[in-house]
Amino acid sequence: MANHPPYCVVLTYLEDRQEFALQTIDRAMLEPVMAGKFAVPIPLETQDFKIDDEFAHGLGATMLNMIALGQPDIKQYMTLTPPPGQ
Repeated sequence: MANHPPYCVVLTYLEDRQEFALQTIDRAMLEPVMAGKFAVPIPLETQDFKIDDEFAHGLGATMLNMIALGQPDIKQYMTLTPPPGQ
């Protein structure tokens, strides 16, 4: 397995092509850009340190909803079921 330095994964919705792009970027390079920006912390402790299907689905839904805040046209394609209790 290749040894990778810590990096971030950036998910972008490209409206003109109606597609998502996933990219990696060195964490140190991205930190100055992210400083002071809106962030949604997701502590693993609140998930009992389990990264399972339920966690992955919730993370994906959160990411898509955040994209929709800035690019509301994508909402027409979204049929996400809210988690129990919401």
